[in-house]
Amino acid sequence: MFKHIIIPLDGSRLAETVLPTAVQLARALGASVTLVHVIERNPPRQIHGETHLTLPAEAENYLDDVRRRYFPPEITVDQHVHTVAIADVAQSIVDHAHEFGSDLVAMCTHGKSGLKQWLFGNLAQKVSAARIPVLLVRPGPGGVAPLSNGGPLLVPLDGSEVREVALPVAAALAKACSTCLKLLMVVPTPGTLSGAETSSRILLPATTKAMLDLVKEDAVHYIQSLAEQLQSDPAVHVSGHVIEGEVAQVISDAAQSLGVDWIVMGTSARAGMDAFWSGSVAPKVFNRIYRPLLLIPGAEE
Repeated sequence: MFKHIIIPLDGSRLAETVLPTAVQLARALGASVTLVHVIERNPPRQIHGETHLTLPAEAENYLDDVRRRYFPPEITVDQHVHTVAIADVAQSIVDHAHEFGSDLVAMCTHGKSGLKQWLFGNLAQKVSAARIPVLLVRPGPGGVAPLSNGGPLLVPLDGSEVREVALPVAAALAKACSTCLKLLMVVPTPGTLSGAETSSRILLPATTKAMLDLVKEDAVHYIQSLAEQLQSDPAVHVSGHVIEGEVAQVISDAAQSLGVDWIVMGTSARAGMDAFWSGSVAPKVFNRIYRPLLLIPGAEE
C-alpha cells in the first residue's frame, strides 16, 4: 500500500483542492507526504487567476503555510522547492517522485474546463508512463472536493487484465479505510452498440439480443469469480454488479446510487493513460460526478 505521497502544488487554491483527500489517505495508511513546487522557466504571470510563484523563497513560505494549514502533527510532511527553473515541469515531478521514492502522486484536475487537457496532459501522461499510481481530485461547486464518508470503493472492470491490476490496491485500500468494494462491469444494450455492431443490431435484432444475453451471462460469472477470490480474505467485503447501458453513464449513476467515495481503475503502462481514455469514458464520468479517481498502472508489457 502507499507509503509516500508526493503532491505537486503550483500555489493556486484550485491545486490545494487535493489536500483534504490526501490528508485523509495519509492518515488512514500511515503514509508520509512531500509537498513539491517546481520553479517554471518563463512562467505565466498568473495561474488560475492567482499570482504565479516564481521565487524560491516565496515558494518555500507557501509550502510551509500549506503544511501548517492542512496537515495534523501525526502526519510526516516534507517540502521541496526545485529552485532551478525547469521548462518541463511534468518530467521534473516524475523525477522527484522517483528520487523521493514516492509510490503515489496526488493532484487536482484544475476544474472542469481543463479536465481533458489535464488528464491527457504532459504531467499525467508522464506519471502514468513511469508506472506511478495517480490520485486525481476534481473540485466540486465552490472549488471544494467532497471528503470520504466511509463509502465503498468502486472498481469498474471490462474483463481485461489491464483493469484487474486495480483490484489488489483497491482491496488493500478498502481494508485500510474500513470500507467495502463494489465491482462493476457494464454490458451493452442494442441501443448502445456502435460501429459495425450497429448494422448487426438492425439486420439481425434477435441474434444481437441473444449474443448480448450471453455477454451479460459471462459478465455475471466473471464478476462473481473475482468477488469470490477477493473474499478469500475475510477482511475484504465485496459485492459485484453487472449493469446494462452506456459505459460512462452507468459508472456515473452507479457511483451515485451505491454511495461510492472513490473510483479505482487500472490503466495500461505501455500506452499510458491515453489508450484507456481514448474513448473519453473517464472524462465523461469525471465530468458528471465529484469523486476522487485513483489510476493504477499495470506492469509494462
